[in-house]
Amino acid sequence: MTAAVVIAAPSAWKRATRSGGLVVGLALAVTMVVIALAAPWIAPFDPNDQDVLLKLEPPSAAHLFGTDAFGRDVLSRVIYGARISLFVGAFATLVGIVIGTIVGVVSGYFGGLVDRLITSATDVLLSFPQLIMGLILVAVLGASLFNLILAIAITAVPAFVRVARASTLAMKERDFVDACRALGFGNPRIMFLHVLPNIMDEVVVMGSLWFAAAIRTESTLAFIGLGVPPPTATWGGIIRDGFDNLLDASWLSIFPSLALLVIMIALNLIGDGLRDASDPRAPQ
Repeated sequence: MTAAVVIAAPSAWKRATRSGGLVVGLALAVTMVVIALAAPWIAPFDPNDQDVLLKLEPPSAAHLFGTDAFGRDVLSRVIYGARISLFVGAFATLVGIVIGTIVGVVSGYFGGLVDRLITSATDVLLSFPQLIMGLILVAVLGASLFNLILAIAITAVPAFVRVARASTLAMKERDFVDACRALGFGNPRIMFLHVLPNIMDEVVVMGSLWFAAAIRTESTLAFIGLGVPPPTATWGGIIRDGFDNLLDASWLSIFPSLALLVIMIALNLIGDGLRDASDPRAPQ
């Protein structure tokens, strides 16, 4: 078994990196995370400091990304905005993965009435587009960081339920599961110590893609005024602040949009690389 793992690992890595997409995606994502974590040390100004004498200044040596309508440094706000956008996306996706995967494994493993009830509830939630569901939940719960994470996490749960359920349905028919039952292992042990680790490849790939979707949803909700309340800097909020001055101060929306574009590309490249790595049918 050890030899098989040693041989398989380089093949999986080779599949994942044969196009270079995973490496590029990881480099971009790590760079964005480092920038977000180091914001207090690398941001040239406090993101909320206002100077009305410098409002709507174009990009210059003093303010590389220019200033907004309140005289705040846009570069500093984009750097600090990465913290909120990445934190909300990561935490909401993590919550969605944990809840959705557990529910999906239970549904697929037990089947019967339990499976029908969970599948029906999942179908109802999936009938709403992610953005519309998030908008409804935030509008009902109110705009705050916690409610935003909760709303986005709830929209992610059904997708992970589907993935985990489908993988569990196939996995529970494998010989090793029958062997576990023959040895007298209980259902919880079989589900979470034997089935769950063998379906995590699909869950992780889905997680990388939903991480991007969660960041996009957070930015969209912030753009329409349902994100983290101002003056906290978020990418969607910065884009919205620049919308009214789009023609005469386009830099207000361009730079946070580029930051959002970079992280979207990075996470999708990571997702593609992980998918190739987990697919044994992919060319070596």
